Amino acid sequence: MNQQNWGSFKTLLGHLEESVLTLTINRPDKMNALNQTVLSELAQVIEQLEQDQNVKGVIITGAGEKAFVAGADISEFNGADLNRAMEIASKGQAIFDRLEKNNKPIIAAVNGFALGGGCELAMACHIRIAAEQARFGQPEVNLGLIPGYGGTQRLTQLVGRGKALELMMSGNMIDASQALQIGLVNYVVNATALMAESKKLMRTILTKGPQAVARVIQAVEACFDKTKNGYRNEVTLFGQCFGTAEMQEGVSAFLEKRKPKFN
Repeated sequence: MNQQNWGSFKTLLGHLEESVLTLTINRPDKMNALNQTVLSELAQVIEQLEQDQNVKGVIITGAGEKAFVAGADISEFNGADLNRAMEIASKGQAIFDRLEKNNKPIIAAVNGFALGGGCELAMACHIRIAAEQARFGQPEVNLGLIPGYGGTQRLTQLVGRGKALELMMSGNMIDASQALQIGLVNYVVNATALMAESKKLMRTILTKGPQAVARVIQAVEACFDKTKNGYRNEVTLFGQCFGTAEMQEGVSAFLEKRKPKFN
């Protein structure tokens, strides 16, 4: 993969330097929300990564200063039925699963809000480094939904059952220091140092045996094979949220910029 390959992408920016690809989710006017175009382009990138020997590691971040990825693009959920919802969740899960299983090290440089699908994207990366102003959360219950891109499984794996349930049932957002305390992120740094620290850690990893690093990833992933039924169950439960009155109210309230009124 070389830099001229990136011209065809609408929502991603890529910069390859010293074998490290910096991949930026580039929808700053939408807080870098994940729409279907972003997901499809991420899938293309992951496929290229698996084949390109020039890329040794990846750092994923968000454009602008406010958001890493502020969530999924909720406007695309409006009007979806159960089958369409399950397709959306299955697609997101498949892409993030492939990202997580990539044999090349992937660091999330979380520069701002990482909510909903954005938190799920960060969790699918191997390591998370957060700027001090980063904020994390799975607020889907505010829309009458649940996480659908693997969040119910990865958040539980990272922070434990009790804290994961609290965060997902309350929809509460936490700051970077809290995320560090519960094990959601590896480091918290000043915003001005975020990319430098991410590259520093990546350079350290890339001095190690690449096959050994790849096998570390594979071995750790093997610990969680038992959760695959959980992922399939998440797809079904995500789909069942669609068509409910509370989901319709949640999405309508979000799009109309008002507080939802759930029974």
